Amino acid sequence: MRFAPQEVRTYFVTAVCAERRRIFQTTANASLMVEVLQTNRAKNRMQIHAFVLMPDHMHLLLTPAPDVSLEKSMQFLKGGYSFLLKSKLAVWERSYRERRIIDAADYIAAKQYIEKNPVEARIVETAEEFEYSSSARDHLIDPTPPWFLT
Repeated sequence: MRFAPQEVRTYFVTAVCAERRRIFQTTANASLMVEVLQTNRAKNRMQIHAFVLMPDHMHLLLTPAPDVSLEKSMQFLKGGYSFLLKSKLAVWERSYRERRIIDAADYIAAKQYIEKNPVEARIVETAEEFEYSSSARDHLIDPTPPWFLT
């Protein structure tokens, strides 16, 4: 079993919309969040290995850049989205849940959980059908970190 190097920080993160409002149910709102994810990837602030935007929350599998903390990564994503959305209401719950990925099996399980989430929620029949997910959209995500390759 290969473990991630200590200095590498890959996380499974869940961020919930304020009051569980279904913000990502609309195409414009979900597309804007995908844009925020892609902008932060392009700025090399983080690598996104998997994502899904459920109607009232998002799951991410991400590795912050070496000089970026997880907290700062989430500020870029949640704060950046809130700023662009220009909502008069709160957009996000204050906190988020995170779990550090420790090995290849954990990485694979997290990625599968994220991409199968819309199927488990009975939104779609197959993960590939869900537009706001990394499933079958490799151009929207970064490759598996080499220390997690089995």
